Amino acid sequence: MPRLAPRFATLPAYPGAHVPLRKRELVAQGVDVIDLGAGDADLAPPPAAIEALKRAADEPGMSRYGFGLGLPAYREAISRWMEQRFGVRFDPYTEVVPLIGSKEGIAHLAMAYIGAGDVAIIPEPGYLAYLGGTLLGEGTAYTVPLSAERDFLVELEDIPADVLRRARILYLNYPNNPTAAIAPRYYLERVVEQCRELDILLVYDNAYSELAYDGYLPPSIFEIAGADDVAIEFHSLSKTYNMTGWRCGWAVARPPIAAALSKVKTFVDTGAFMAVQAAGVAAIESWASWVPGNVAIFRERRDAAADTFRAAGFPCATPRAAMYLWCPLPEGIASRSFADRLLDEEGVVVLPGSALGAGGEGFFRVSFVKPPERLREAATRAGRLLTRMQGALA
Repeated sequence: MPRLAPRFATLPAYPGAHVPLRKRELVAQGVDVIDLGAGDADLAPPPAAIEALKRAADEPGMSRYGFGLGLPAYREAISRWMEQRFGVRFDPYTEVVPLIGSKEGIAHLAMAYIGAGDVAIIPEPGYLAYLGGTLLGEGTAYTVPLSAERDFLVELEDIPADVLRRARILYLNYPNNPTAAIAPRYYLERVVEQCRELDILLVYDNAYSELAYDGYLPPSIFEIAGADDVAIEFHSLSKTYNMTGWRCGWAVARPPIAAALSKVKTFVDTGAFMAVQAAGVAAIESWASWVPGNVAIFRERRDAAADTFRAAGFPCATPRAAMYLWCPLPEGIASRSFADRLLDEEGVVVLPGSALGAGGEGFFRVSFVKPPERLREAATRAGRLLTRMQGALA
């Protein structure tokens, strides 16, 4: 049997890999399964995006290689939207990088900036693309536990000086997955200044910038003075436009950083299907008219989920952004055990906090991606299991 590379052995098992098969088995047995595990809403993309895809699919030129350039109209739509939404201008051809979903760009970026002996600072719990890119780049992951006491913020002052000296990348994600935490502007200003002083690349994952509630408007990291020198920001059509399976996103950065990611990508892919990029143009151009209605649906689901999971015994906060509840568990109940039993005994899929790193232990994530009545039913079932598990501990 051929020997695997040492870097492969550093990769942990991907969280929830067993869930789809177990879910299928339960459904085959007639179990009513409510899947709140993935951040994958049961809602339709904008009609304009669907129609644009249909039209583009009939054009033979759209089936050719897009290469790194991709569809020029997609780059230009991104540039216009970034300026409209955040007031920050990016050249569509030197400062925009089209991606096959933001996940691949986040993971591939590490290959340009991380090597043996280098450190990436990674929030835990956090999106596993940060860890995967670091490990496949043969770097060292330094994980920072996110705690409610610190408002789920990564504080560089808490990191040992010798780690900071070797750090090449800091991954930040606000609004945050899985905690739904948001980052105050003063915090972002401080982090940008620290990254400038330490010469650390700030990778800002802004996939949830448009899923915000109660008047909150998440910023771009490029609204912060000094970010031009040290930051790259990732966006995605997946969450904002209910286009998770379409795999279409982008990154923006000033030319030297954007060029580094673009160069890596020339060796690993030949661009997203250009018909999907054409649909991306239509989605982005529907932002002002379509997104508010979609966010209103998520707000209704958020309120139903937060109210009913709290009533069921989980004292979770009502998030101001993203599509998740971060629900605490009582001491003595492990998140993986709770999630596995919740699926097996009650037919509800949630993500155990430990699946996103040891720092997530003691919590589970609920994605409010189903209608309110299904969220209420899921909360009722979760409360039943909690009562049984607490009874066994008594």
